Amino acid sequence: MPHHSGTHRPVTIRNTALALDGEETSLYGGAVHYWRLARDAWEPILDSVKRMGFTMISIYIPWEAHEIERGRFDFGQINPSNDIDAFLTLCEDKGFKIIVRPGPQINSELTWFGYPKRLLADERMHALSGAGSKVILTQVPKPIPALNYASDAFYDETALWYDAICSILAKHAYPHGGIVAAQVDNEMAYFFGVNAYIADYSPESVAAYRRFVLGKYGSVEAVGDAYARTIGDIAELEPPRRFEATDKTDIPWYADWAEYREMYLVDAMDRLGGMMRQRGLGGIALFHNYPHPLGPGGAASGFTTPFSIPRLEEKLDFVGFDIYSRKELFSHIKTVASYVVGTSRFPYIPEFIAGVWPWYLNPGDWHDEEFVTKAALMQGIKGFSRYMLVERDRWLDSPIRRDGRERPEKVAMFGNVNAMLERGELHRFRRDADVLLLANREYDRLEAASVLVSFPGDFLETPSGFSEYAGPVTTSEAALGFDEPVQLAKGTWFGAFTDALAATGGSTVLSDTDLAAQAWSGRKVVVLTTLDYLDEGVQRSLVEFARAGGAVLIGPKVPGLDSLMRPCSVLADAVGAAADEGGVRVASVGEGSITVVSDLAAVPRVVAEVTAGAGVHQVATNDPALDVTVHSDAQDPTVKVAFVANPTDHAIDAEVTPGFGLGAVRELWDERDVATDGAVIAEPMAPYSIHVYRCTVTA
Repeated sequence: MPHHSGTHRPVTIRNTALALDGEETSLYGGAVHYWRLARDAWEPILDSVKRMGFTMISIYIPWEAHEIERGRFDFGQINPSNDIDAFLTLCEDKGFKIIVRPGPQINSELTWFGYPKRLLADERMHALSGAGSKVILTQVPKPIPALNYASDAFYDETALWYDAICSILAKHAYPHGGIVAAQVDNEMAYFFGVNAYIADYSPESVAAYRRFVLGKYGSVEAVGDAYARTIGDIAELEPPRRFEATDKTDIPWYADWAEYREMYLVDAMDRLGGMMRQRGLGGIALFHNYPHPLGPGGAASGFTTPFSIPRLEEKLDFVGFDIYSRKELFSHIKTVASYVVGTSRFPYIPEFIAGVWPWYLNPGDWHDEEFVTKAALMQGIKGFSRYMLVERDRWLDSPIRRDGRERPEKVAMFGNVNAMLERGELHRFRRDADVLLLANREYDRLEAASVLVSFPGDFLETPSGFSEYAGPVTTSEAALGFDEPVQLAKGTWFGAFTDALAATGGSTVLSDTDLAAQAWSGRKVVVLTTLDYLDEGVQRSLVEFARAGGAVLIGPKVPGLDSLMRPCSVLADAVGAAADEGGVRVASVGEGSITVVSDLAAVPRVVAEVTAGAGVHQVATNDPALDVTVHSDAQDPTVKVAFVANPTDHAIDAEVTPGFGLGAVRELWDERDVATDGAVIAEPMAPYSIHVYRCTVTA
């Protein structure tokens, strides 16, 4: 667990849940912005929230709104609505758990993103692009400069804010008060400028990049060896500013810049988290929220870098992705939620759509929010915060209006979600997943670094569909001496594995190669796209997983190089001289196996054979469009929960065989008993609908 102050931590993470003094608790709530509401509206609004069944309040605390001048703050002395101490006390009196989000950056559709305007005017704190220009976040109503999170001046200013706000928050920290967790900053993603060459090239960041490279390789000479060049002094090393690689030996330099950009975010959150702990928040959970990693509208791309849940969770207690989506984007919701479930120690959605900002194109309505909620829960999400429960300036269509009036259809829907979670005791259940599908972070880094065109951040979600995330349209097609461009081929193969696994009805969850190999335990199959090169440590982990009895499926190649393009035969030695039969090689390794599929057309057949041979639990449906997940209670094997989704625009007469004997079956959303023949659940399903069945297991 991350470092904390003191010897006792009353708030911890255990068994993928938040625990208070060792007792697991649920964390389902939503955002209420006290400073945007009339003081006399606080209590009736919180009463409405409680009637919907929410048990947690999430609170943004804006530096921008509280600072009068540098070092002076208004906490209710001038504006009664700024009395955060009183609002926290009121939440506690109502029995809410509390999550606080004091920034320094909070976004929240504020003009200055939560910062005092004076910080944005200070050029010492500006992030710089690869061309040396100021990086600008294009947002409504005004563009603002992106800040430099490698600058000591930035942390010195933040310390003034933290000194003031944390002295209040510490009084309310559990067990003395209701605050159980605090968010460290907000959606740290280079201010939506995730393109590799947009930021941050400030002198402080370049110096940090050089320290990172030295730390990785140990000496200037080793850095030179890695980059196949002579480097006399580390100060001579410059980061790449555009993609100009011509050979595979160029990859380590570019890949290290992509990796450094991940660590820039991790180190910044670690530093801010340490400052919060030093100011009295060491006993509660600290977390961060990355923005959704798939570009506008859920565009598919390398979805790992510059975000790393595993590395950031070495510093903080848990990390989640925000989800703002609609019913037509089921695959996007599934990918993001499954990735969080497969990677984070506490699968939580820090911001979960409830209403929308005014410039979101095609946001959908409460039907979409119901579908998106069930879609995330079916992947195994165990906590969330609705954003927002109360609408306000620059936010529309929340369940509660800012004057306290309710939207009946939304209040009913969100209330039913909370009631379903409680009556179904869904906190007891964990998603079954025999198969771990890993994204290859090395290849995602190459894709990110090989981008040729920069688009501004997707904050305005332009209709063009182009994204600041690298993808096939904007990525170099250079093969770099390989048979084909790794940065393009990896997406083709990852997609093929994804589709083939879905077709088997097997239980699959996502993560990536940053996930520690120890976390693979309990899975029966690990699937990974492998091309010409692969980190030696990852190669060894795959071999060890097979030796311990697991089934490894890779393809299209057995890598012959490590990540520095040096010969590496760890996987090749394990596969050995296994015969190639129709583009497939199968090698027995210890108690398990490694299968290599090199023929794209053979992927569906091979995936089916490997998963069946490994004893993966499979669910059968009468329509391939249906999606099903099964959740089990470790304390009671006689009951399971099955989610069945129809993510299409047409009705389906669904027949689902969950793979276990069925006794009593009850649909939790509608609270109705469902007839079954003991093996199959058969029901009509409307377009874009999800049924939630609590099943008594008979065999």
